Amino acid sequence: MGDFPIWCKLREESREFLRPWEPIWPADDLTRAAFRRRLRRYDQEWRDGRTLPLFVFSAQTDQLLGGVTVSNIRRGVSQAATIGYWMGASHAGRGHMSAAMRLLLPYCFDTLRLHRVEAACLPSNGTSIHLLRKAGFQKEGYARNYLLINGAWQDHILFACLQDDHLKTIWESSHSVGGKLKDIL
Repeated sequence: MGDFPIWCKLREESREFLRPWEPIWPADDLTRAAFRRRLRRYDQEWRDGRTLPLFVFSAQTDQLLGGVTVSNIRRGVSQAATIGYWMGASHAGRGHMSAAMRLLLPYCFDTLRLHRVEAACLPSNGTSIHLLRKAGFQKEGYARNYLLINGAWQDHILFACLQDDHLKTIWESSHSVGGKLKDIL
C-alpha cells in the first residue's frame, strides 16, 4: 500500500496518454480501496503461480516509471506466460521499458523457467511493436477482436519470444555494439 500515492499520481497524470491502449478504468480505479483489491488479487495470483506484477522504477532516482505484469503463467506442456506493460506519459519514449524488458526476459526464462513469453498490441501502436521486436519478440499473427481496449473489442498483433530468440537477441546485441555478453546482462 505504500506505493499507492505515487502509483495513483502517475496513473492520473497519464490517464489520457494510456486511454487508447488500456481497458476502460473502473470509476473507482484510483482509490485506495481499488488499489487494495488489486493487491489482494495480485497476491492470490502470485501465490498460485499465475501472475507476477512488477513496478518499473528508475535506478537513478527511484521514481516510479510504469509497470509490467507477467500473467497467465501456464505450466505443464506449455511453460508460457503473457506480459502486459504501461509507462507513465512523462517517461515514455526514453528507453525505460526496453531496459525493463532486458531485465524481465532473463528472469522469465532463467528463474521462472518459462519457454515462451507472449505479448499482444494494437496494430496502430508502433512504439509497442518496435519495443517488442527490439526485445527479441517475433510477430506470430493477428487476432481479431482480441481484447476490450478503451471500450471496444480491438484486433491485436500477437508476438512471442522464445528462450532461444532471447539468447539470439542478446548475442546479436553484444556483437553489433562490440560489447561483451556480460555487458548486456
